[in-house]
Amino acid sequence: MTTTVLVGNPRPHSRTATAGLAVAGHAARAAGLTGEADLLDLAGLQQRLLTPGPPPEVAAALERVRATDLLVVASPTYKATYTGLLKVFLDLLPAGGLDGVTAVPVLVMGSPAHTLAVDVHLRPLLLELGAAVPTPGLALLQDTIPPEGPAVAAPRLDEVLAPWAAGAAPALRATVRTSAP
Repeated sequence: MTTTVLVGNPRPHSRTATAGLAVAGHAARAAGLTGEADLLDLAGLQQRLLTPGPPPEVAAALERVRATDLLVVASPTYKATYTGLLKVFLDLLPAGGLDGVTAVPVLVMGSPAHTLAVDVHLRPLLLELGAAVPTPGLALLQDTIPPEGPAVAAPRLDEVLAPWAAGAAPALRATVRTSAP
């Protein structure tokens, strides 16, 4: 069983990637999954996402997302919602393209004023694509995430994610188990 982190930040090695990987670690353990999360950072694909076709690297990325068991979808908050980069990528999926995938929506924000955006905007998009989204989305303040990149320890972030994962564990275990091949 696989875990994938889809990062919709136009900057590579962002706080969004750090947050997504941390959420994936907590969510995977809560769901009873083992192994490392696969990072799919859209920053490296942004120049090719609007190319007709799609090009092979975009098609491969779409297949990785469709084939995963647990998908953490992480985006910075832009204009009180997720990024256009993430939207363009997800728009390439067909209707029902995330059937059988359990998703965890995550928005990184600078202000708690945007806390509802994850459940008002990102969660419905994932549900529309057919994903099971058994938990509310996660709204993470950027000051809990170290700016240095995904390899840095994030104790403040872990303090936020540990109680979330404990509460989400039953729903994640039940949903991921039913979506497994």
